[in-house]
Amino acid sequence: MTERKCLTICLGSSCFARGNGENLPQIQSFLESRQLEDKVQFKGIRCEGQCQHGPNLRIGDTLVEDVQPAKLVEILERIL
Repeated sequence: MTERKCLTICLGSSCFARGNGENLPQIQSFLESRQLEDKVQFKGIRCEGQCQHGPNLRIGDTLVEDVQPAKLVEILERIL
């Protein structure tokens, strides 16, 4: 069985206000529409400690910074 990729969204106040509030439902929809729920573990965390570069996502060991809602699907398609 293939190990699930871990996708973590920062839900700290800075990242949430900068765009992760919009990114959260987009990611959920992306995973559902592509039937990736069994392949990707999606969870939220309080803070990545990189507030100045947010909104942030972590995919596996890679921190993706400045994830704007308009570019989110492109990022997810490229990485997942």
